[in-house]
Amino acid sequence: MKEVLKNIRKCEVCISHLPLGPRPVLAASCESKIVIIGQAPGTKVHKTGIPWDDPSGKQLRKWLDITDETFYNEKEIAIVPMGFCYPGKGKSGDLPPRPECAPLWHQQLLDKMPNVELIILIGMYAQKYYLKKDAKKTLTETVKNYQEYLPNYFVLPHPSPRNRFWLTKNPWFDEDVLPVLKERIEGILSSTSSLERG
Repeated sequence: MKEVLKNIRKCEVCISHLPLGPRPVLAASCESKIVIIGQAPGTKVHKTGIPWDDPSGKQLRKWLDITDETFYNEKEIAIVPMGFCYPGKGKSGDLPPRPECAPLWHQQLLDKMPNVELIILIGMYAQKYYLKKDAKKTLTETVKNYQEYLPNYFVLPHPSPRNRFWLTKNPWFDEDVLPVLKERIEGILSSTSSLERG
């Protein structure tokens, strides 16, 4: 795992496409139980080098019902975005994650994480890549049918403040999906803490 992480952190495969240069942001351990696969770092995360260190990350931790300490404990949670570096600004928000990262690095990382019990796929890019033809036509449909992808995957919209309108329009997400997510996360994390106590 150390070797793979070292190689990712010095990766410059798409350097010519990155307006702020390469700064791969991820966290993983061979002990990780949960993998969070989102899009790509924004400018704030690019600056700090801390994954999900922004309002979206706060919202995500609220959805998962976990503390910052648990979220950033890579023995529990690995954070492996679709694109490891900030991709630049587009017309409406950031550009899509660079397409080189996932095919090049994801499987190498997952192969080193034998204890993974759940992969959380956040947003359309992660869902299309991992669910392939099983992803629905829209993100809303995919998330609505989240049970189809369990127990391996849990699908979520992006927790960005920009998605407030989506959340208001789809109250079922808060009422039906989040309680199941919280229960699943608690189940995975509490089984590890009871093992440690035992």
